Amino acid sequence: MLRLSLHARLAPFLIVFLTLLWSASSHAQTFEPLTIVGGNGRHAFQVELARNDAERAQGLMFRRNLAADRGMLFDFGRVQPISMWMQNTYIPLDMVFIRPDGTIARIAENTEPLSTRAIPSGEPVLAVLEVIGGTASRLGLRAGDRVEHPLFRH
Repeated sequence: MLRLSLHARLAPFLIVFLTLLWSASSHAQTFEPLTIVGGNGRHAFQVELARNDAERAQGLMFRRNLAADRGMLFDFGRVQPISMWMQNTYIPLDMVFIRPDGTIARIAENTEPLSTRAIPSGEPVLAVLEVIGGTASRLGLRAGDRVEHPLFRH
């Protein structure tokens, strides 16, 4: 009887795991324009959209960097209280909680990487925009500013 070493028996599982990890972290990214308008002017971003449960669950997890003009817009499909977290997210993010009319309800700045602490919206919102930590402060963003994107009705 042929006896395979533990390494030889685990190799197929390792290949499948690494393939899944690679595909999750290197998926094709499609970007859409989004603009935030506030007291400090207009600020343009290119954002990925997370529209379904799987995309929202993946979010920006496992990313090691995010350009200053990029982000991810989470569309929850209906107005509701939202809680986000930073599990498996390696970079600090600013989370911008957005009402259905596009106004910013709340900003959670420089959220803690890898934390499982809930970050609440504070009120029912339609969407959340995640951008690199420090963006809100750098651009002077605040609650009441307006987000322009086809998701929001103005």
